[in-house]
Amino acid sequence: MPASTIINALTIDVEDYFQVSAFAPYIARSEWNTRECRVERNIDCILEMLARRDTKATFFTLGWIAERYPQLVRKIVQEGHELASHGYGHERASEQTEEAFFTDIHLAKIVLEDVAGSEVNGYRAPSFSIGTGNLWAFDCLARAGYRYSSSVYPIRHDHYGMPNSPRFAYEVRPGLTEIPITTLRLLNRNWPCSGGGYFRLLPYALSRWMLGRVNSDDRESGVFYFHPWEIDTDQPRIAGISSKTRFRHYVNINRMESRLNQLLGDFKWGRMDQIFPEKFAKHVAVT
Repeated sequence: MPASTIINALTIDVEDYFQVSAFAPYIARSEWNTRECRVERNIDCILEMLARRDTKATFFTLGWIAERYPQLVRKIVQEGHELASHGYGHERASEQTEEAFFTDIHLAKIVLEDVAGSEVNGYRAPSFSIGTGNLWAFDCLARAGYRYSSSVYPIRHDHYGMPNSPRFAYEVRPGLTEIPITTLRLLNRNWPCSGGGYFRLLPYALSRWMLGRVNSDDRESGVFYFHPWEIDTDQPRIAGISSKTRFRHYVNINRMESRLNQLLGDFKWGRMDQIFPEKFAKHVAVT
């Protein structure tokens, strides 16, 4: 398949700025209801951006968000996008017990499906928090009825990552496919080329080149992700956070929207469930 015809998966992790995992030490969960919510405004901007390009995407959405903004979730579905799960309360899988994790993902699926009136097949763990220490999470996802996960980032990172895991879709449990975040294999190492803070930090031309290499050399669809708060230059600044957290969260936020517009024009994009269905349950299980 020529690289120019490959469709990449565009994904959005629907959470608000105060729910970011890095802010957990500074913002108590009990404070969430008292914070200014900006997710509606940001998702509306994203939906308008996608509509202008006639592009569909997958929205990995928190159950907490869906309960409070049901009309927003219904709008995502009505405009032809895929609704998927980001869990209920944005707790890292690696910081939960197996029982608590199952409760969270099961509740999220029920809430999202009830609000949207449509089936939810996909899941993404907050902060890509499924790794070698909690592979039981895949058993929970299969038991909860999910068909695919996009929770593994095969890179080295101080908070997440499984650098030795497969780079492309594979059956991780019977009936459950893991579709990892995309990396470029270069110099015997996996390099991030699929969104988030790396996309804001690196020059756009480099990100474009790396994703293009995955399409042309691996002949595989990429999985790109970002968050609604990454296009929100007016979001409240969180006081007292570490310099590392401040840099990672706010770096080049003022350039993010224009870069996304470039990205939408430079590649072909679509929904996870429409790009990868032929890969579901067709690879050897990895345990």
